[in-house]
Amino acid sequence: MWGDAMMSGGSIAVIWGWFIVAFFTMGVALSLAEICSSYPVSGGVYIWTSQLAPTEWVPLASLVTGWCNWLGLTVAITSADLGLAQFLGSVIQMQNPDYNITIYWEFGIFLVVAFIHGVINSASVKYNGFFNQTSLWWHLIGTLLIVAVGLALTPNKPSAEWVFTYFENDTGFSNNGYAFLIGLLQSQYTLSGFDSAAQMSDETSDAGRAAPRGIIYAVGTAAIVGLVFLLSVNFCVQDFQAQIVNTTLSVPMTQVWMDGVGRNWTIVFCTIVMGAMFFSGSALTLGSSRMIYAFARDRGTPFSSYISKVNPMTKTPVWAVWANIIFAMVVGILYIVNDTAFSAIVSVNTIASSLAYFIPICLRLTTGRKKFKRGPFHLGPFSYVIGTISCLWILFTFVLFVCPTAYPVTAENMNYASVIFVFVIMVCVIFYYTRARHYFTGPSMSLEPDEYLDEGIVADNSQKLQVNELENI
Repeated sequence: MWGDAMMSGGSIAVIWGWFIVAFFTMGVALSLAEICSSYPVSGGVYIWTSQLAPTEWVPLASLVTGWCNWLGLTVAITSADLGLAQFLGSVIQMQNPDYNITIYWEFGIFLVVAFIHGVINSASVKYNGFFNQTSLWWHLIGTLLIVAVGLALTPNKPSAEWVFTYFENDTGFSNNGYAFLIGLLQSQYTLSGFDSAAQMSDETSDAGRAAPRGIIYAVGTAAIVGLVFLLSVNFCVQDFQAQIVNTTLSVPMTQVWMDGVGRNWTIVFCTIVMGAMFFSGSALTLGSSRMIYAFARDRGTPFSSYISKVNPMTKTPVWAVWANIIFAMVVGILYIVNDTAFSAIVSVNTIASSLAYFIPICLRLTTGRKKFKRGPFHLGPFSYVIGTISCLWILFTFVLFVCPTAYPVTAENMNYASVIFVFVIMVCVIFYYTRARHYFTGPSMSLEPDEYLDEGIVADNSQKLQVNELENI
């Protein structure tokens, strides 16, 4: 994603685009934090929607929100595992310059990684704590190492003026403003998943205050760490055309590192990034399986009688795990048939998650404004202003990220994010009106104690935020 952003607006799109997206995303986080403080219960946006929607619309509104939340989580598995496959392909190509790593090779690697994630999350829940702790330290130490070594060893660093003012438009579009906006996708994709703190509200002391702070801290931390990482990488660019536009490696950032710190350190950097993506993909598989499992308990999915089953030996929802892995693999097929497929997959993840945020915020401002009661954390007189701006930002990015990213637009480079998203939402609506409306009433069983959920698994996409900018290459 970093290489795409650099070609869609240069260093300006990467650095200043990060500031812009972080600013508006913090507004969305503040709006969600205010709602979370009023309804500090596990389930996040799915539960909040049921509390704020008009009574007659609770089932459909909750269903759409739940499906958007699931889609964002599951497609994120695809993007994380494909990103890992791209990096591994770059490492192989660095070691064997004469060997051509095709997209079919990368797709094969992706399938293997996704399968491994399915196996890991089908195993006993006792391993999840180890993975989470290891992931945390891996990200912290790895990021610091990449930043420090990269800046220390790279010769011929660009000037600060270049890093903060260089613009490049290689999208094919003549409108530079549009090219810059396309480059915002990298930043918006990274700064999502910040509703994670709400998922464990029931297990948090003083949740009305702690959970909203968690949401805000998640965005703030990701914004700061991500900015440091991006600045360090951009200060390592020595030749834009050779390293980014004309590189033969599948990931331009690896070319930047190889020219700056040498082959050995680049392999170390790539190993750190691949490890980060592997942990992220595993956490996303865990989070999406928990989400669809709880959703299935409310009979909000097809085949809910299977998806809501827990394996008695491993105490994991094996059906839910593999339903998500298979869906992630199917979405990944787009990678081998479309030139801009990775951006489309990232777009689906971003717009689905954003719409899941938009629904409760919009309800809070409109039909739910009378029933909404402030919690310990609230925005006071700024609540409606921040909420309105947040909704407009989400709608703007929703439209933007389904637009074409390259010109001239052809069947090979078309952004098919809208096709995937519309297909899933159509299935959701058809499922509701043909079957679910007869029995689905919104959150019910998911609000009751459950042996699996009570194991204390933090099953959401918070790990994606830990990846920060490492995942968004």
